[in-house]
Amino acid sequence: MDEIEAGFKKLADRIREREQEKGALAEKVRGKEAELLSRMARTARPLIPAIGMNMLLRGKQDTKGELYDTAFFPKKMIVLGKTDPAEFRPDNATKKVDDQFCVLSEDGKIYELMYSFDGFLVDSYLQEISPREAVSRYGVEILYMLYAALHDYLKGQDELVGALKVTLDYMTGKGKKEA
Repeated sequence: MDEIEAGFKKLADRIREREQEKGALAEKVRGKEAELLSRMARTARPLIPAIGMNMLLRGKQDTKGELYDTAFFPKKMIVLGKTDPAEFRPDNATKKVDDQFCVLSEDGKIYELMYSFDGFLVDSYLQEISPREAVSRYGVEILYMLYAALHDYLKGQDELVGALKVTLDYMTGKGKKEA
């Protein structure tokens, strides 16, 4: 029983150490996160056409909640974060914001994407924001989300390339073992 308690205490101590280390490292990053986001966005820009999503520009919703007559933004985007929606849209103060996201577009710019729904029509407002504004409104988590998007895409690519190699080996007989 003493061994279990000692191990548990060590685990709790390591967690406290990591929390302190995380705090110290986060403090070093703070103040430079907007610059880091800007650099990461420039690096990610050429990859966004392949890894980004087509985001909804507008659409109509039927009585079952299904969208139809949809239109999408012409450039793909990566969603970096979500925040509590603003009271109203900057382009139209009569439109309530239902969802609000931070996105990185394939043009390398960071945008705030706001969606409004009036019971029938879902439409959006896209506004460019600076890296500093993005970090301020959405937190430093957007840095991690951009990293995670590229990391996950690479992992998927590695798995796909591995599967294609196995398939080619099988097709060419290289993977065949003599009986």
